[in-house]
Amino acid sequence: MGARFALLAAALLVGCGGGEKKPPEQPPAAPDTIAFASPDFKDGGAIPAELTCDGAGRAPTLTWRTGPATELVLFVEDTDADFTHWTAYGISGAGGSGLAPHGEFPTGTKQGKNSAGKTGWTPPCPPKGDDPHHYVFTLYALDHATALEAGADPDAVKAKLGDATARGTFTGTYQRTRSE
Repeated sequence: MGARFALLAAALLVGCGGGEKKPPEQPPAAPDTIAFASPDFKDGGAIPAELTCDGAGRAPTLTWRTGPATELVLFVEDTDADFTHWTAYGISGAGGSGLAPHGEFPTGTKQGKNSAGKTGWTPPCPPKGDDPHHYVFTLYALDHATALEAGADPDAVKAKLGDATARGTFTGTYQRTRSE
């Protein structure tokens, strides 16, 4: 009876999230050949409060340079919380370079849902007192169109990235202080 109880208790703990935390899924492998950045913060640096829930929450400006591609896809994820903050796709890769001031992409770009169920950018807002969270911004180049409709969920977008021909990535961090 004791062994059965121990097995049942272990199964319940795992089912309720009491087991080990699953590591975040790694982004699809592709050569890191896209120059991708934000003038709002440096790679590895802190995201300014104005781009978070503690400020105006506006989307960052993004810049990129890449070789020709049929389509570019943006995927932004908080890897500490396994939370997708932003997806955008249908971005033309024909020009080889681009600019999205305050997240305003060129005409024809579609935005998907984030983990909050909203379309577009959801600003960083980790729990107060947490260690800094890491927000990974990745731009993928594809040699085919995704054919995704506006408002696709994050898993549908991620499913289209497996055969990316190139990518560029940078990371920002954000930590909210505990208010006393």
